[in-house]
Amino acid sequence: MSEDVLLIEKTDNVAILTLNRPEKLNALSGDLQNGYREALAEARDDDDVRVVIVTGAGRGFCSGADLTGGPREKVVPTQNDHLDDFGWVGRQATSFYGLDKPIIAAVNGVAAGAGMSMALACDMRVGSEKTRFKTVFIERNLSPDSGMSFFLPRIVGYSRAADLIFTSRAVDAEEAYRIGLIDRLVDHDNLMDCALEVAGQMCQWPPLAMRVSKRVLQHNAEVELEPALRYELTSLSVGRKAVNDAKESRLAFLEKRKPVYTGT
Repeated sequence: MSEDVLLIEKTDNVAILTLNRPEKLNALSGDLQNGYREALAEARDDDDVRVVIVTGAGRGFCSGADLTGGPREKVVPTQNDHLDDFGWVGRQATSFYGLDKPIIAAVNGVAAGAGMSMALACDMRVGSEKTRFKTVFIERNLSPDSGMSFFLPRIVGYSRAADLIFTSRAVDAEEAYRIGLIDRLVDHDNLMDCALEVAGQMCQWPPLAMRVSKRVLQHNAEVELEPALRYELTSLSVGRKAVNDAKESRLAFLEKRKPVYTGT
């Protein structure tokens, strides 16, 4: 990976991933795709990272796949290539959605195509007056990919998803906030401060319980009530494995003080 296409900063249990191709509105090159997958895998394995923030450098969040790189060198496909059911667009969706730690998208500008899908795959989105969304795919003679057909109707409902995909119209910040595409709408100068504030609120809680909570939320969005209740009950035991945090939670409540959780 070219070192400068993805910037990684870690502060106070938060990993900030900045897509860094501002001259291309952070369009997704091969290096950038490999970079965020590696960074998310590292965040998963790093117990010091409790929340991830994804944003873009310059005036765009991510304009989608990079279509300006010219024809790619033809490579003879391997057996694994033939058996690949996901492609890079599928792996993008699973990389973000599959991380069992909270991910916040700080959508600093346009999020289009696979870039919009990336934002949708995060757990929540913070936006500003400069935030814009555009599905784009139909304009390229394509159907949605990178998880958009999964995430978008779950966030805004089927008919609104159909509206945005079938018309490919741009959605400004006010409408995005109204229909739920973004969860916080703030002044652009305060965008990262807001994302970091929300991340800080998440970081104050027991990290193992937070990871299990994300798993439960995702799993139970797809099942009926009774299996959901059973999964909740089973998952409760996982959080209790952090015995020190369980003790700290009780003591902090009794002593009327702010708890300090370690994930152990």
